[in-house]
Amino acid sequence: MKRCPRCKKTYSDENLNFCLEDGELLSVLAYDPQPSRYSDDPPPTVVLSEARVTNPASWPQSPPVHWQPQHIQRQPFLQQNYSDSRDQTLPTISLILGIASVVLICCYGGIWLGLPAAVLGYLGMRNVDADGERYTGRGMAVAGLVMGGITLLFSIIQVLIFFFSILRS
Repeated sequence: MKRCPRCKKTYSDENLNFCLEDGELLSVLAYDPQPSRYSDDPPPTVVLSEARVTNPASWPQSPPVHWQPQHIQRQPFLQQNYSDSRDQTLPTISLILGIASVVLICCYGGIWLGLPAAVLGYLGMRNVDADGERYTGRGMAVAGLVMGGITLLFSIIQVLIFFFSILRS
């Protein structure tokens, strides 16, 4: 008598080694002198009598090929011709400073962010006008120049109002 340790199903076939329900290795039940009581033994060790015979492979019989180094021209990873890309660093920085000066206008941002935005915007526009093949970003430069100039003027007006209010009191 054999029993599956997982699903506890018993089998009376002595030639059966695995459970038909879940594929678990069956354990042999030893007979206990008390009727209808069986105890579990550890599962038996399965020993194969001889090696499994497989079909012979029919590989083509050819002589081994000797490896010869090939002359490979190595190229750098992600090769890019940077001379084709055009520079837009100054207009980008001008636009970022112009946006930051608008956001921080309450803290006199036009003085310490608007002035550099206007200057870099002007330099970026001058670069694009002088050498359009090498530089780009005229729209960003104009936007940075305008935002920086407006916040600079607004901050100067704020400072003047602040000083006049101090002088009056």
